[in-house]
Amino acid sequence: MSTTTLTVTGMTCAGCAGSVTRAVGALPGAQEPVVNLALERLDVGGVDAATVGDAIRRAGFGVRLGEATFKITGMTCANCAGRVEKALRAAPGVVHAEVNIATDTAHVSFAPEMTAPETLAEVIGEAGYTAHLPEATGPSTADQEEARAARRDRIELIAATVLTAPLVLQMGFMMAGTGLHLPVWAEVALATPVQFWIGRRFYLAAWRALKARSGNMDQLVVTGTSAAYFFSLWQVLTLGNAAAGHLYFEGAAVVITLVLLGKVIEARAKRSASAALRSLMTLRPDHATVLRAGEEVTLLIGQVMRGDILILRPGERAPVDGTITRGTSELDESLVTGESMPVTRTKGDPVVAGAINGSGLLRLRAERIGADTTLARIARMVEQAQVGKAPIQRLVDRISAVFVPAVLVFSLVVFGLWMLVSGNVEQALTASVSVLVIACPCALGLATPTALVAGTGAAAQAGIVIRDIATLERARGIRVVAFDKTGTLTEGRPVVTAITAFDGAEEDILRLAATAQQGSEHPLGRAILTHAREAGLSLPAIAEAKATIGVGIEAASDGHVLRVGRADYAAPDASTEQHDAAQKLAAAGQTVVWIGQDGAAMGLIALADQPRAEAKAAIEALHARGVKTLLLTGDNAATASAIALTLGIDDIRADLHPGDKADIIAGLERDGQRVAMVGDGINDTPALAAASLGIAMGSGTDAAMEVAGVTLLRINPALVADALSIAEATGRKIKQNLGFAFVYNVICLPIAALGLLSPALAGAAMALSSLSVVSNALLLKRWRARA
Repeated sequence: MSTTTLTVTGMTCAGCAGSVTRAVGALPGAQEPVVNLALERLDVGGVDAATVGDAIRRAGFGVRLGEATFKITGMTCANCAGRVEKALRAAPGVVHAEVNIATDTAHVSFAPEMTAPETLAEVIGEAGYTAHLPEATGPSTADQEEARAARRDRIELIAATVLTAPLVLQMGFMMAGTGLHLPVWAEVALATPVQFWIGRRFYLAAWRALKARSGNMDQLVVTGTSAAYFFSLWQVLTLGNAAAGHLYFEGAAVVITLVLLGKVIEARAKRSASAALRSLMTLRPDHATVLRAGEEVTLLIGQVMRGDILILRPGERAPVDGTITRGTSELDESLVTGESMPVTRTKGDPVVAGAINGSGLLRLRAERIGADTTLARIARMVEQAQVGKAPIQRLVDRISAVFVPAVLVFSLVVFGLWMLVSGNVEQALTASVSVLVIACPCALGLATPTALVAGTGAAAQAGIVIRDIATLERARGIRVVAFDKTGTLTEGRPVVTAITAFDGAEEDILRLAATAQQGSEHPLGRAILTHAREAGLSLPAIAEAKATIGVGIEAASDGHVLRVGRADYAAPDASTEQHDAAQKLAAAGQTVVWIGQDGAAMGLIALADQPRAEAKAAIEALHARGVKTLLLTGDNAATASAIALTLGIDDIRADLHPGDKADIIAGLERDGQRVAMVGDGINDTPALAAASLGIAMGSGTDAAMEVAGVTLLRINPALVADALSIAEATGRKIKQNLGFAFVYNVICLPIAALGLLSPALAGAAMALSSLSVVSNALLLKRWRARA
């Protein structure tokens, strides 16, 4: 085995390098692992990249990997997808590879030191398929190729139908006892192009699988129809017209036509299921109008730089995420957020890529470009979710891998048994061919990915972005939903309602608090600053500031140390009377902020944050599902109780630090409760990570959205219940599809083996099984969010 080379992240000292060396050296077959701390590089022989990468992660370090998603043509069933996966995973440098037959894509994680996307495309080509990177050819090129393939399939289906129709009519006349039938050479002339021109795709795919020493559906189709065709041709060549009543040309032609019909319908359904992702990928324009040196220039989207000022005219789509610097307009963000009504945006407001500008002329400062835009991140998360595999699908893949060889053997056994029992070659051939045709594993292969694609697509259109298949699994069976308060259940725009001065005037207390909060991004800090500006206060400069998440902020100004935040942080020596004053404000449902100077309590500022209009409905929707609700907040108990009482929340935990939230959730998980955490801030990230399911509000911080498995693009907590609903609906469809596929094979295989099913009927039943699975999955497109 060649040397494996990986870039290891997280090493800070020689001890770290030693830990990596020992972890990799303990792997069976590992030869002379060498770690270069300066280059963050590991070289080891005798072990593949995937095994080495797992060992490094178990040791507590990371691996820097490249990512590539390929569009693959030529795959026809689950066994094809398995063969591509096997080839990719065996390629040097590949750490992880997953192929999705529903989207015809392969997602690969690889060590860039060992391989490149172009090399991996060649690996897929050597396995017998064609691969290209959408990034290299562009979405439009991939769509054009897909459209050409669909058009070619339709033409061939029409040709197959025209050629097969006389054979089917003849069979009908014979069954009616009229005795009318075509001349045998006419049958040969009609069946031959169907078998070898229209059916060439099956022969080519079967040959590729044979070269790769694996099995697929095409081998079953080719073996069955070829047996029927060549047996009939042999009859014609040896017995002439006397064999006319014992030919199976129509059976072979009908099977190929029906299988092709199933493929055309299946491909159309698969394209429909993945329409949500394709619509997301086409939202961003290819060009942008940018101000450069006072001139308007039109640039390709890849040439836009962070900080550029863009011109957004009426009717145009925003090409990047940005902030409005001039103008007011209404923007339609429905295809990004799922919110149907346009929203008014003005100077200072954010704009997401893909939003459609209304009637106003806007200037937009580019904040996020390329792969960093909200739209690109959403598309990436949806794509990752659709490419992933559920645990049950991995079992199906293992079954499919041995299914084709098992069916071939079973078909031979059926042929032999019929010959022993009846001695009739025709009966034996009919039964064995029917077994081959009926046993297509397509339905099994499509059961999970089609439901997954349709479910995550429907969720994305409703403004619910599911990160991956593991998130979908975790979202089922949630029994407790824990909410952060500020910005999640409340508007996140608190306002100052009262100021209490212990020393000095109220204006002095406001000035001290606002001085410390300069530059703060916390909602309470912004509210205090806004109130100070509205009061016309001038604020002195601060020398330095230090924020402690979930506790408060400390700043140095005019030789004094100011602290604003919790009582034990800002004013640890506050008197009983001062605490009583704070308690009265909190009892009224207000959030109380303490202001301290040089360790002494100076005063209090009370702020109120109104619950979101949808918050009560969100809690009621969860209760209707039998889910308990919990409020986790750093606010005091009185404020938390007031909010909980208003909204109908079951339980509260107040006065919490960020780590406390994570500990509470971890405790519930240990007690057997499956918990979902809903939050939007950096201080929520430990809890989001600790929960079975993390749900981030789209208005929240990047850190929260990176940790969470689900992101709600609309700022609506009622979508939490909808997220659980679509997860359960998708899970049900997966189980139903697998049930259809397994029951179909269990029932139909014995019927075919007993000779009770002709090859033509077997072909129809096989096509119907795949169609039923895909159609059942597409029912998920009818799902609608209630929020």
